[in-house]
Amino acid sequence: MDVKSRHHLRSDAIGAIQEGIEAELGVTVDADSFEKVEFDDSDWNVVLVDGDPLVLYVDDEEEEPFLTVRGANEYPPTKRIVTVDAGAIQFVSNGADVMRPGIVEADDVIEDGDLVVINEEGHGKFLAIGRALTDGSDMVGDEGRVVESVHHVGDDLYEMTI
Repeated sequence: MDVKSRHHLRSDAIGAIQEGIEAELGVTVDADSFEKVEFDDSDWNVVLVDGDPLVLYVDDEEEEPFLTVRGANEYPPTKRIVTVDAGAIQFVSNGADVMRPGIVEADDVIEDGDLVVINEEGHGKFLAIGRALTDGSDMVGDEGRVVESVHHVGDDLYEMTI
């Protein structure tokens, strides 16, 4: 990923990130430095938190900030969590969309179209970030794709070093 621009954020932009993540995920991101990084070859805009890529904006429209997989493991969310069973870990970690049979629990506050964090039930580690294709109350079941993968363990963003 080729860096297009990189700059430190002003205090009002940092406050907006912290408030947005608190509202969406129920966790406070507290750090000494926040730098926004834009890439030539990606739609992602990433915020380095104390030098690590922990926050991202998924779309060009720069919707609300959201944690990366590394960010979710550093600052574990309390909301918008979809938990998968051991059988789904390998698939989700390789970027597969999340299917109903692999889900053991989903937060009821999740609405169709929301960004969500994918958690594995055994160790509580976060594996992926995805876009909900249905409400959280409708995610547990027997068949169907319910979360589209956006970012996962081992992808370019996860492996990124700056």
